[in-house]
Amino acid sequence: ALRMAFAARTALSANTRVACRLLSVHPTKRSEALAKPGAASPKIQALVDSISQLTLLEVSELNEQLKVKLAIKDVPVAVAAPAAAAPAAAEAAAEPVAVQTSFTVKLTKVDPKSKVKAIKAVKDLVPGLNLVEAKKFVEELPQVIKKDVSKEDAEKIKAALAEAGGEVAFE
Repeated sequence: ALRMAFAARTALSANTRVACRLLSVHPTKRSEALAKPGAASPKIQALVDSISQLTLLEVSELNEQLKVKLAIKDVPVAVAAPAAAAPAAAEAAAEPVAVQTSFTVKLTKVDPKSKVKAIKAVKDLVPGLNLVEAKKFVEELPQVIKKDVSKEDAEKIKAALAEAGGEVAFE
């Protein structure tokens, strides 16, 4: 029994050495050996089939168990993060920055001393408001003056309300 085990181990070792030599020496033979799915023994094929059905957690557990069983030490991996970060930064700089084209103008605060001016300005800026509605509008801040306006229009509205004693925010 010992002779048979030794003979099987020797044959396996010889086959492994030949396969390693083929895989490491000749690139075309390596690709041929890797391309032939039937080249593996049935035992290896059964292992490949069963391993391919494992989940990631099970593969991780298998990896740890094999490291323990075969006494394989973890090898530190050199990380090239700074070199990889440079192209990512270059790509980020190359991407166009999103520019806001439409704004929502909000009246956030009104100076109590110039409340009357602010009410008149709001009445002129918001279509359909009468004086009473404009007064309620100014008293219940913050309020949206206009939505989806261009930057130029938003600046004009801001200037008009600032002149009337109001503070404006853009969104």
